[in-house]
This record gives sequence, structure tokens and C-alpha cells, in this order.
Amino acid sequence: MIEIVSATACIACDVCIKVCPTDVFDRGADGIPVIARQSDCQTCFMCEAYCPVDALYVSPVSAPAGPDNPHTDEDAVAGHGLLGGYREMVGWGRGRTSGALKDRNPLLKAVPPLPESRLPAPAPLATTPWNHRSD
Repeated sequence: MIEIVSATACIACDVCIKVCPTDVFDRGADGIPVIARQSDCQTCFMCEAYCPVDALYVSPVSAPAGPDNPHTDEDAVAGHGLLGGYREMVGWGRGRTSGALKDRNPLLKAVPPLPESRLPAPAPLATTPWNHRSD
């Protein structure tokens, strides 16, 4: 469930507001999104995945965390590198390595020539249209 919107990291781009399928956020007076309907959060991680500056934290627990819970403490979450942690895990966030760069398949520089088949043709080749009678 969405727990933290970091006002210090947020750039007020509204991406989280736009991608949230259940309309959890409202735009605050200062432009920073606020969690307005936390109970509507489906813990889909879309807001955290799309946040370009890792300013969001979605707890993997599908119920709101209490005020004394470490999942609601921005300093604790940031200290453990969890702000934007889901985004990093799916390869979209900090330290991102493009999937093409991770590909270990060898690159073909040229297609090797293929030898002529030594198998006979499976059927005689037709020299006339096959679906017309010749009478």
C-alpha cells in the first residue's frame, strides 16, 4: 500500500497521479501529490514504478501501516534504499542497465552460407496451375 510521497525528492510531475488506476492521489497546493484515498490503493506499484525521481514508497503489505511502523518513516525507508526500490528491482530505476546490454547472446556478424540441400524435392514441381484441369 502506498505509504510515502517524499516532498523533498518529488518534482511535481504528476506522473503518479496519472498512472494510479484507483485515483489514490490528489495534487497538493504546493504541487506535490498527497495520498488522499489510501484505502483505495491496490498495491499495484504503478506509481512507484513510474516515478522518475524515486520519490514514492509502496509497502508490500496491502493494509495501511500504523504511524509507528518503519514503513511510514521516510528516513528509515530512504536509509534502507527503499524509496524507488521496486522501480530499481524491475530495471527502471537507479543503476539501470538496459536489457540489451545484459543480453549475453552472441551477435552474428554475418549469416554463414547454407549448403544446398542433399534431400530430394518432396514432390514433383508443377509447371501448370495445380487447381485447373487441362482437358
